[in-house]
Amino acid sequence: MKNKLILAIDGPAAAGKSTVAKLVAKKLNITYIDTGAMYRAFTLFVMQKGIDPQHQSACEALIPQVKILLAPTGEVYLNGIDVSKDIRDPKVSAQVSYIASYKAIRLALVDLQRHMAGNQSVVMDGRDIGTYVLPEANIKIFQIASVETRAVRRYEENLSKGIACTLESVEEDLRHRDYIDSHRDFAPLKPANDSILIDTSFMSVQEVVERILEIVHKKVGLIHA
Repeated sequence: MKNKLILAIDGPAAAGKSTVAKLVAKKLNITYIDTGAMYRAFTLFVMQKGIDPQHQSACEALIPQVKILLAPTGEVYLNGIDVSKDIRDPKVSAQVSYIASYKAIRLALVDLQRHMAGNQSVVMDGRDIGTYVLPEANIKIFQIASVETRAVRRYEENLSKGIACTLESVEEDLRHRDYIDSHRDFAPLKPANDSILIDTSFMSVQEVVERILEIVHKKVGLIHA
């Protein structure tokens, strides 16, 4: 597609990637793909089946049974059921990095992600978009923030959604997820060589959005899908 834009936004858990990516996609009038929601949906299915998320072969055996759909309006469907709220439960958050570290599951979901990107302009966020899923991305952002800042953000987000948790438990979970994400053998969390680093620790969501839009406009001009 002429003037196709592929914008990859990677970074650790709770760095604000999804919130920013949604707003950037809306501003640019292009499709947003939340890969993290896909891994969360798979994790939820594993838990519903009563399988230990740390049992790799048992989790991978479920691949043929999982159908995930991301609706244009933001809902996440697992085998036809809206699980948008369920996948944000702290119990899912605590296990998703295990599921995301399994090669067979990653390969299955990456195929789906690439198919969803297709021949359209997209904003896609995750852990390995710029390094593995869409290495051809025109623009690659690696969004970070201190673990303390990320913990406060996720804690406040959970409370706003009525999800019970403590700040200490959220921070512990994030540190654990960071370790798993960055140390997995296949497609670990790391910035691409040509990525642009944005530390959002002391930035508002709108400031991050504006910074990314500046980068987009500077590099490729106004893009129309």
